[in-house]
Amino acid sequence: MDKTKKIKVLIVDDSAVVRQVLSDMMANQPDIEVTGTAADPIFAVARMKADWPDVITLDVEMPRMDGITFLKKIMQGRPTPVVICSSLTEQGAETTMEALSAGAVAIFTKPQSGVKGFLQDSKQELLSAIREAARSNVAALRRTKNSSLPVSPALTQTETQATAMSKTTEKVVAIGTSTGGTIALEQILTELSPGCPGLVIVQHMPEKFTAAFASRLNQICTIDVKEAQDGDKVRPGLALIAPGGKHMSLVRSGAFFQVSVKAGPAVNRHCPSVDVLFRSVAKSAGKNAVGFILTGMGDDGARGLLEMREAGAMTYAQDEASSVVFGMPKEAIKRDAAAVVLSLEQVAAVISSYSFKSQRNEA
Repeated sequence: MDKTKKIKVLIVDDSAVVRQVLSDMMANQPDIEVTGTAADPIFAVARMKADWPDVITLDVEMPRMDGITFLKKIMQGRPTPVVICSSLTEQGAETTMEALSAGAVAIFTKPQSGVKGFLQDSKQELLSAIREAARSNVAALRRTKNSSLPVSPALTQTETQATAMSKTTEKVVAIGTSTGGTIALEQILTELSPGCPGLVIVQHMPEKFTAAFASRLNQICTIDVKEAQDGDKVRPGLALIAPGGKHMSLVRSGAFFQVSVKAGPAVNRHCPSVDVLFRSVAKSAGKNAVGFILTGMGDDGARGLLEMREAGAMTYAQDEASSVVFGMPKEAIKRDAAAVVLSLEQVAAVISSYSFKSQRNEA
């Protein structure tokens, strides 16, 4: 997005108080301009025809048309960054997952009461979400799940070198992602078979939402997916997702790997943090690990991925074209932490190439 242009924001919420507070919040921002407000999606459509926004803040529960239906219509017609700003709590986690799956760039939860004070206290966080959304590549969300790209010769060669490193030891795959990651993970995990390596995953997500996310993935994937608990063993065909509000680390337990899930201060502004996971993987698994850093804002995971590479692990970063936000992969590439840059469509095939069965067949 042109840095000299203001970010045009449309506020869609049935609460007059919320519309006013959000408008006031953005009024004096040099890089943001509220181009309109609407009490429901029907009114919003009329305003958008006259002046299409760069970012939409959207409530979920509204009259005449709910926010999720509106979000899907936007993404099908003219993909536009959407920040969900709703009073949904953990009881509405399924709706939140639906919003993310439909293409919402970020979720911002507001309380049932005391909304005005909460929004005012959360001003910087909300403004950051809007700026992050404006920089996102929502067109990447339209890529079909089953699209396939040929794996480049350079990628194939690197995979062969990596699998040759340890043909008798099962691999551990570590994945870190943030904005746009829920859809990326859905695409990757639904393409994996039960014979794939065990996966440990950090997706930046609020506390109590990761359980619903893992449950949803478990329902649509052939592999098992669950929110990680302290002491869970890493095994083939299982993806463990770090719970929101807690850090997840990989530890060795005899001949096996398991995860440690503990509360702790935010690292790189996040809990769970990708760096925490990747650094533990570098220490505990070394060359028996494979790391992927996917779409996301900021630099969480870049240092940890470099430590994994230095410990002998094979490391990958998602390319810009398929990333919703290229921040995290870009920083990893900049630090020379990623041995290979690849598209989202290639990730599942690469993970599958590290399965124990595949390595045994090559032997």
